[in-house]
Amino acid sequence: VGEEVLLKCSFKSSSPITESLLVDWTYRPLTGGQMEIIFHYQSVPHPTAAGKFKDRIFWVGNVANGDASIAIQSPVLSDNGTFFCSVKNPPDV
Repeated sequence: VGEEVLLKCSFKSSSPITESLLVDWTYRPLTGGQMEIIFHYQSVPHPTAAGKFKDRIFWVGNVANGDASIAIQSPVLSDNGTFFCSVKNPPDV
């Protein structure tokens, strides 16, 4: 709680990295319920504009190095849950 959290995500692709590469981070609270997209990357970062993570998620990845990591600032206990990283680099998924 209170310290920035790094959520690591690494990937490998047999296809060259292009502007078509997509990264989606989704979140499901510990209590269950709907998954929500909290971060999207395609050529540039697109953090969520609404919800509990608004203005607290930052891109720290480098897709050229196979890194799709994000950071969450000022985490609180209610942020606890499951975070999923999905990388698509057509034609690789």
